[in-house]
Amino acid sequence: MTVMAVETEGLEVRLGRHVALEGIGFRLPENGFLAILGPNGAGKSTLIKVLLGLQTPHAGSVRVFGHPAGRGPTREVGYIPQIKTLDRQFPALPLELVVSGIRGSWPWRIRREEREQAMEALTIAGMDRKLGTPLGQLSGGELQRVYLARSFVRRPRLLLLDEPATGMDALGEADMYRLLEGYRSHHKATIIMITHDWDVARHHSSHVLLLNRRQIGFGEAQEVLVGEALRQAYGHVGHAHPMTVQDSSRD
Repeated sequence: MTVMAVETEGLEVRLGRHVALEGIGFRLPENGFLAILGPNGAGKSTLIKVLLGLQTPHAGSVRVFGHPAGRGPTREVGYIPQIKTLDRQFPALPLELVVSGIRGSWPWRIRREEREQAMEALTIAGMDRKLGTPLGQLSGGELQRVYLARSFVRRPRLLLLDEPATGMDALGEADMYRLLEGYRSHHKATIIMITHDWDVARHHSSHVLLLNRRQIGFGEAQEVLVGEALRQAYGHVGHAHPMTVQDSSRD
């Protein structure tokens, strides 16, 4: 029997009088890789907040591994924010940030078992040689690796990522996707990622969710990222990737 990682039905979210999401309904199987796409203000980050249990829906249902969102075991879900949200002046080291993912709070003292867990995660992410480098001195790619280690440390079944490639060069971005795919394969984890890059969605995802407050399409990239759906989402097809746009216009 196929296990569903995420199931939503009739999901609606209102922020005051503003309808942030409406009519969202999809089923993502375990070990899937979902790319969420849509223009700015489409409700992508709001959906991530709902899955984390940080935003309560106005209507509809959301279940994560069979539990209402935010009410299942907290260790099952890992979250990687945009790296630009970090205050680069914050005087912290990679080990401390990763251990905070174990505790759920900032560690003023690190226990031996926590250090061992964190070191294992940092090694997987290729950051074990940067233990003494303050976070503010890391490159964008290095900092994102530390956040990956922080999410890996509890071995979650579901990873949520909000535009993880922000601030990264092409090499760092490719390396990040390699790490994600390795974690997904080894732990049979599910990944949900917000991205603006249609090519990334085509090459890495098993499923695509196209939004503009309403659900425009859900399924495989070649079925969803087509001309008419892209027009509904963005108002035009000439968005950001001309080669992708030409291919999509043929569909």
